[in-house]
This record gives sequence, C-alpha cells and structure tokens, in this order.
Amino acid sequence: MRLEVEVRHLQGGFRLDAAFASDAAVTALFGPSGSGKTTLVNILAGLIRPSEGRITLDGLALFDAARRIDVPVHKRGVGYVFQEARLFPHLSVRSNLGYGRRMAALAGRRGAADEFDRVVALLGISALLDRKPAGLSGGEAQRVAIGRALLARPRLLLMDEPLAALDTARKAEILPYLEQVAAETRVPIVYVSHSVPEVVRLAGTVVAMDHGRVVACGPADKVIGGLDATASDDAGAVLDAVVAGEEADGLTRLDTNAGPLLVPAVGRPTGARLRLLVRARDVLVASEHPQGLSALNVLPATVTVIGAPHGAAVEVTLAAGSATLHARLTRRAVETLALAAGRPCFAIVKASTLADESAPPPPWLTP
Repeated sequence: MRLEVEVRHLQGGFRLDAAFASDAAVTALFGPSGSGKTTLVNILAGLIRPSEGRITLDGLALFDAARRIDVPVHKRGVGYVFQEARLFPHLSVRSNLGYGRRMAALAGRRGAADEFDRVVALLGISALLDRKPAGLSGGEAQRVAIGRALLARPRLLLMDEPLAALDTARKAEILPYLEQVAAETRVPIVYVSHSVPEVVRLAGTVVAMDHGRVVACGPADKVIGGLDATASDDAGAVLDAVVAGEEADGLTRLDTNAGPLLVPAVGRPTGARLRLLVRARDVLVASEHPQGLSALNVLPATVTVIGAPHGAAVEVTLAAGSATLHARLTRRAVETLALAAGRPCFAIVKASTLADESAPPPPWLTP
C-alpha cells in the first residue's frame, strides 16, 4: 500500500514542509527531537489540519487542500499507538481490546470471527486478558495498546515513539512483537523514532527529518549510512547478513556483503537473513593486516572518502566487499596512517560491538 505525503504547515514559529512516498511495510520518521516527526504523524492521523498539501493512501485522498478534501479522523481508518499505552484503567485487557473491535464495527470495518484470537496470539497477551492496566508492565501495556489499534482494523497504523517510555529490558521484550506485526498483518506502519537501532531493525523506508524538512528518504542502509559519523554515536553502516552457523564458544558466524563476521549469538537458524548495524565509532582502520590483536573481525577494505575534519574527528568511508563501511577516526590517526582515497587498508570490528550494547537482541532484523 503506497503512502504519498506532501504537506506544508505553520504552527507558531515552527514551519513544516515535508514530502515523501513509501511502499514499505514500515516507514520510519527519523530525526532529533523538534524535527517535526510528531507534527507530521498527527497530520497523517487528521489531528492537525495542514495549511497546504496532499496525503493519499493507496490512491485515496485523506487530505487535499486544493480539492478541499479533509477526511475526518474517525473515517480515515488510521490506528494510533502513542508513547504511553493510554489504556482505559477501569477496563480489563479483554475489554480494552474489545473497544478496538467496537470502533471497527462502528466504522463498518468488520473482521473475521477469529480475529481477536489471532491478534492476542500474535502479541502474546493471552495470559493478560483478565488483568487491569495497573497490573501490567510497560511492555505488556504497549502490546495491549497495539492489539487494540489492530482490532480497530486500520488501513494505516501510526506509532509515535512507542518504546520511548520503556526501559531497556522492556524495549528488548517488545521489539520482536513489532517485527511480527509488520510481517504478518499487512497493515502499513509509520513509525516515529530517533533511535538508530530501532529504525535499522524495523524500517524498510526511512524518512529523515530535521527542522521541519525531509532531508533524506530511502532504504535504511542508504539513509543511516548517510548520517554524519562525527556527530552521531549511532551513525554507521547497515549490512545485509545471512546466518552461516553457530560456534561452540557462543558466537554466530555471519556472511555479510562486507565479508564474514563473528558476532554474539543471535539465536537464529542457519540461513536466516538479518540486518546488522556496524557503528562508525566501532570500526578501526589498519594500514597493514594486524597481528596479535584480540579483535576477531578483520576485513580487507579500500579508503574511498576522507571527510572534512570536525574538531579532532574525521569520518573515513571504506569499501569492503560490496558494502560501504564508515569509521570515525582522529585527524592524527588519518595523518599517521597516511590514509587517502584509493589506499588499501583493513577494517577492524570487535565482535562485541556489533550488538546493541544496552541489551540483547542486537539491532538486526529479518527483512
């Protein structure tokens, strides 16, 4: 289902001028706080009426200023999951989910007889049905909120930083469920986040925003790979990978488009396809093949670009296999190694840094 957006809006002193199109199962609105992500998602929901522009979903206009079309919120068929679960505190989980079904029925969107059971199974919330929201963890409450939104049978699901209020353990708990929702429901998702690992794991298309404008739009590897590695700790390369096997010492062997890598165990079967984030801050560069080094991942590479200095830091872009890697080095290191475009070298990545350092699982996903 194709989502096309071209809107302009002035709200106080903030000006939004955003345009993008996406066919992806998950489209991430990505950028720093204040970049306009929530304003844009509220426009998609119909909660804010833009000054100008047009929004279409699979060819159907939700908003068109020139044609004076502005479909009301309750008729757009849009589900919304907020940062907080916003469940009805006096109702059980079962009744909260039932509210979503009632909203679908009122809008004439009736589902299959077993839809309730399928959504409950998908989100792993069958044991929670008789609880009240006060008895749920943050991750459990968000799963119920997603279930309620799905049972309203939306044509588009909006998620505004749904993991932002959760601690690290709860984020690790809920991410696999978000993957399953994206893979199994066929409901396109617009996912708002400023977290690079979340975006890499979930999104097919990334819409990068800054100061109210779309500054980049495209596949996750292209957009994340284009971030300034001297300014962002999470900037780096997104690699396609296939699980090649498990090692006896708890490591997983991956075949990637940059070359073979060893990473902490990913718990996926041989042949599973993953996506891996290799941060620029975690890549070292050697002018010769290193000896006596604890790092397990040493990849032949070629320097392609030496970026402009940013203080003491320089971003060095490398070609490794068919992939592009990024390394954040010091100016002194670049000078000492005499790095220049076309210079052969070796990219060194410690296995432990290929995982999300905050908690398992690492920031990979199956496409």
